Amino acid sequence: MKRNERLNLAAIHSGFTYQLQAVEAVKGMEYAALFHEQGLGKTKIGIDLALDWLKNDVVDAILFVTKRGLIANWSEEMVAHSHLRPRILDQNHSSNFFALNSPSPVLLTHYEVLKTEERRLALYLRTRRVGVILDEAHRIKNPDTAIAKALHRLGPSFVRRIIMTGTPVANRPYDIWSQIFFLDQGAALGTDFAAFKADLDLTNDLWTDDDKRKAFEVAAGGVFPRIAPFSVRETKASAGIELPEKVIENVAVELAKRQREIYDEIAKSLRTEVMVDGRLVEDDAESILKRLLRLVQVASNPRLIDESYDETPGKLPVLERLLADATCEEDGKAIVWTSFIENADWLERRLERYLPVKVHGKVEMEDRNQAIARFKGDPACRVLIATPGSAKEGLTLTVANHAIFYDRGFSLDDYLQAQDRIHRISQQRTCYVWNLIGERTVDDWVDALLGAKRLAAQLVQADVNQAGYDASADYDFGRIVQQVLGGMH
Repeated sequence: MKRNERLNLAAIHSGFTYQLQAVEAVKGMEYAALFHEQGLGKTKIGIDLALDWLKNDVVDAILFVTKRGLIANWSEEMVAHSHLRPRILDQNHSSNFFALNSPSPVLLTHYEVLKTEERRLALYLRTRRVGVILDEAHRIKNPDTAIAKALHRLGPSFVRRIIMTGTPVANRPYDIWSQIFFLDQGAALGTDFAAFKADLDLTNDLWTDDDKRKAFEVAAGGVFPRIAPFSVRETKASAGIELPEKVIENVAVELAKRQREIYDEIAKSLRTEVMVDGRLVEDDAESILKRLLRLVQVASNPRLIDESYDETPGKLPVLERLLADATCEEDGKAIVWTSFIENADWLERRLERYLPVKVHGKVEMEDRNQAIARFKGDPACRVLIATPGSAKEGLTLTVANHAIFYDRGFSLDDYLQAQDRIHRISQQRTCYVWNLIGERTVDDWVDALLGAKRLAAQLVQADVNQAGYDASADYDFGRIVQQVLGGMH
């Protein structure tokens, strides 16, 4: 690097104490995991860490990897917090060639690029000392994906490796294995993912099998001690961040008459497919989850499976009441979350009086950015309608202090990341999270399952100790799913 470049290798703004401590804790390590809770500014930590590596000649270059939708956010943060100006690696192979052969010490890319540029990156790593920082590292939680496999192969060639995520246990306790394997090739958690998964699977039969439940709890409690030497975890409470209160409330909703009939018909049909003698076949298999997702759709909006449905679904009037309360103040704004793109489009039409904007997977990235900007800056735009997959990460949406989950899927990561878009640094008001729960529907099971996943994640991440977990643990989701399908009464 040139001398004038080195002179600028200093942070423009100082960080919070816990951010500075995180950099100090891991800057000398070959690999480390930063598991700070959502909203604690991991981007700032990553940038400061990169500056330190470059300043002290630990690396020649830094590769930042994030999700596609967060490239612009990272670029903006680098401008705000440093003099670094990254070269972007994208799907343009020609421009990538020039970026990888340029003197630029900072490269920024998204996970999908790693699949197509693995060979070229492998060659690049042979010629330079490169440090890598994986943002939202839970993106590689499934070791069988092409992206995870590519990173596992490339991992040992990086001279410094950092993973960052606020939800290392994004959905199930075993999600952490692939992320740690990228760092240490199995030194801490072993090389056998199948065995690790078998010990840490939240199956529906845990509520009836005492021995299996105890084995699960022992395995979950034993994870963090094995990765603690190279892991840093801060929650908002432990970091001393004083945020406004976050109130979470379930709102019971009675299904509309025809909606209830459709729901019961499908539940009865599913029972014949997945229940034998009152017990689930294949337990928590992917095929069963897909069937249960149909029940989530009907409890949300039967139009998702039947375009001829012309009745007002039970949740819509309740949503409208909550929005009326949330927006009664002059600057009141709310986010409505739904797991389904078609629902987001439909809700946009039904809530037009709030001049809403929407963000989902079929909205082009430029239009998404414009929608977010309008929601933040236009006082007349009172509602953002979004799917968690498109807006749950990297966004600060503290102009709103109400988050309403019209429906929820089975992903803990989707739920936690989405609700914390409003409960972040710079939020000044009490935050309200409303979960609409269809009475006597699969929504009850989803709520119980997410609660069990949340507590298991806290145990694996050492947010609670074994005694705290034992005092709160509830495996009732295994019983509820059988009730949902009509297998028990």
